[in-house]
Amino acid sequence: MRYPKPVLPDAQNTNHHRDDKSDDLSLSLSTPITAAAAWADEPQIASAAKPPKLPALFISHGAPTLAIEQSATTSALARIGQNLPKPRAIIIMSAHWQSAKLEISSNPQPKTWHDFSGFETELYELQYPAAGQPALAETLAQQLTARGINCSLNPMRASDHGVWAPLLHLYPQADIPIVQISLPQHYDSAACYQLGAQLAQLRREQILIIGSGNITHNLQALRWQADSIDQTAKDFKVWLLQQLKTDIPTALDWQQYPNYQHIHPSDEHLLPLFFALGAGQRVSVVHQSMAHHSLGMDIYRFD
Repeated sequence: MRYPKPVLPDAQNTNHHRDDKSDDLSLSLSTPITAAAAWADEPQIASAAKPPKLPALFISHGAPTLAIEQSATTSALARIGQNLPKPRAIIIMSAHWQSAKLEISSNPQPKTWHDFSGFETELYELQYPAAGQPALAETLAQQLTARGINCSLNPMRASDHGVWAPLLHLYPQADIPIVQISLPQHYDSAACYQLGAQLAQLRREQILIIGSGNITHNLQALRWQADSIDQTAKDFKVWLLQQLKTDIPTALDWQQYPNYQHIHPSDEHLLPLFFALGAGQRVSVVHQSMAHHSLGMDIYRFD
């Protein structure tokens, strides 16, 4: 498997390649994907100021109980929402939507899906009624398809807890439209990175790009409410953050880490990190902590 060199979002002729199981994500980024068509029918607001360029975020969403917690993690999410310019829309990849091919939610009013069991009744009563943005979903699908990326719209998709649990703290008013994109089962770190790079221009159009997963995620090692810390998991996230700062190809090759299966027995909770990385490149730490012994709750910003 070959990995892309670090590139700026508007780099020319990146010519990224993956192994033969991939879709074609090697198209040049010389013509950036834009969301302009999604708002073509809306009146333009005159402004002398240049619209803010938003970051991409990777959020460790932890257990579903994040939605009702008051913790250092939820406080960090609240601060982000207060400090960033208000996005026009959110595009989010959650670890909890895996699919055979790339899908984009075009549901205008996605329901709050309580996709878990065995938790407090309070969790199942929570609602996050943020609207979808079908026009944005459609324009993304059209442009990705034109680049040879196999994708389709999903008009029925509900918001899983990887979406609404962190957004309850990030934007509690639920007043920002959301477009969720799936994590194709055959995508690896390089494919997610390249998909994020395809969408990087959207950050200049006041769209917030989020990958929602977990920096460490081994449920077999989880100990509810434990004060202890899984040192193996902590060591991994320290190592990976260093690679994100200094050596992106090595970060993409994260499975070289010794006994990585003890930290990520499956990869779906880590892959959204590389989606955010592709959209932003330069990493900074918003928050770091551990929860329930083995869950890394880090939040990273990519500019």
